[in-house]
Amino acid sequence: MRVDAHQHYWSIERGDYGWITPDIPVLHRDFLPEDLEPYIKKYKLDGTIVVQAAATLAETDYLLALSETSDTILGVVAWLDLADPEYVSHYKRFAEHPKFVGFRVMIQEMPDANVVLEPGFVEALTFFAEQGVPVDLLVVSHQLGPVVELLDRVPNLRAVIDHIAKPRIRDGVMEPWKSQMSQIASHPNLYCKLSGMVTEADHNSWKPSDFTGYIRHALDVFGPDRVMFGSDWPVCLLAASYDEVVDVLQEAIPDSWTEDNRQRLFGLNAKEFYKI
Repeated sequence: MRVDAHQHYWSIERGDYGWITPDIPVLHRDFLPEDLEPYIKKYKLDGTIVVQAAATLAETDYLLALSETSDTILGVVAWLDLADPEYVSHYKRFAEHPKFVGFRVMIQEMPDANVVLEPGFVEALTFFAEQGVPVDLLVVSHQLGPVVELLDRVPNLRAVIDHIAKPRIRDGVMEPWKSQMSQIASHPNLYCKLSGMVTEADHNSWKPSDFTGYIRHALDVFGPDRVMFGSDWPVCLLAASYDEVVDVLQEAIPDSWTEDNRQRLFGLNAKEFYKI
């Protein structure tokens, strides 16, 4: 199975996407399954994992409804507010849908990432760890300290780090991202998405070699069984085409990787992680 483990769809007129303004013309339009279809065919993908792009329950309902109209949507990663006393009931409602595969925690949007260490947050993630629910963690590299501590407190969490934790690729900075990702990878239930990298580089002058060190470190510490390809389309269009995103990853894969390793990266790991 070949899977793009991280992309988005949206309809601007719904009004959920305050971050997508007319000042970002490349993104300020609708992106729907028919727009991605040429790339699904080109790369022989069985389908994609569609990830929430707005912090609303209504957007998750929209994406789940959209999944009913497209066979290429293999799963939907929802949004949940773990500070909402009703988060369990919202989760149970979403979980009734056959294409619900998990939810995303948007640590990136938190002014203080230490919120994830508060008792209520740890309690919520402990509940989902006990349920075996896949959790996406959207985090920026400077927030990894609290995330490392969180995973020590909830060691059984089944989670994936989105966008290799957004290291400072533009500046070529590796530490402390490198050491902290090694700590995170020591948890056997933690995965890493090789996605969202081009937008962390210089949008206008990046080159494939800018990403090699970051990609190879993730491949090394997580191994071939816990990494996933994700295009982050259409957000990637801020800096690169879908084809360029694929090429960046392909060029960084070590020559020692087997065809089985590649199949796991480009689909089988996502299939297993999201239980699709």
